[in-house]
Amino acid sequence: RTTLPLSCAAMQITAPFGYKKIVPLRRDQKVRLPAPGEVPEFARTLNAIPISFTEFAPVGHVYPIVFTSGDGGVTFAPVAVLGFAAGENLFHVDGRWARDVYVPAYARRFPFCMAKVTLDKVEQQNRLICVETDFVDDAAGESMFDAQGQPVERWKAIERLLTEYEADLERSRELCAILADYGLLEPFSMQAKFNQGGAMQLTGMHRASDKKLELLNAAQLKNLLKKGILGRIYAHLLSLDNFARLLDRRNARSA
Repeated sequence: RTTLPLSCAAMQITAPFGYKKIVPLRRDQKVRLPAPGEVPEFARTLNAIPISFTEFAPVGHVYPIVFTSGDGGVTFAPVAVLGFAAGENLFHVDGRWARDVYVPAYARRFPFCMAKVTLDKVEQQNRLICVETDFVDDAAGESMFDAQGQPVERWKAIERLLTEYEADLERSRELCAILADYGLLEPFSMQAKFNQGGAMQLTGMHRASDKKLELLNAAQLKNLLKKGILGRIYAHLLSLDNFARLLDRRNARSA
């Protein structure tokens, strides 16, 4: 819900990665919305961006999908690889996302997000719809609600994206937890050789193992199939061929 608690004194909001400072969205605020295809500032220097459960298919057509871990392999998250070097997004062109390619929802939802809230040191179950403070603009922004406090049509579409994406992220977390529990993920690296000379080793990635998949028992395979995870595994494995296309994109840009 887009509501603001009456007292914010003991409220702490955890901003997602890439956001500078966020505040709960109020009905009387005006928000400056990014232009279609505009790349958020934080995403312009990302070489990987998080993806959600239903994005495996559209992402897999364009980007390599790999799994990363920030805690030494305890938990994992799926990401789309955008570049080979740190700070390199090969799909960012003059402030816009490259044309005719799928833009991951993590970037499309900006400047809004659904954030974790801690109230009186207790993390709340429900998340709060928030907005990046730099985009709250009473002069140049748009109203998300009318004079009666009812959502306008444009906001309805944005709110639907936010809520569906948040639920989808939960399914991603479940997917990764099951892959880790079944021992299906293995570390791997990629060697990229550039036309202009030099090479680069891309590390810190994990992929699903075909051999380990073959060793699963019937109950485990049935669970993967029932939850729609098996299809995501294959989409992820097929997407690894996109590393060659990513290298072509980098070589073309360098040329």
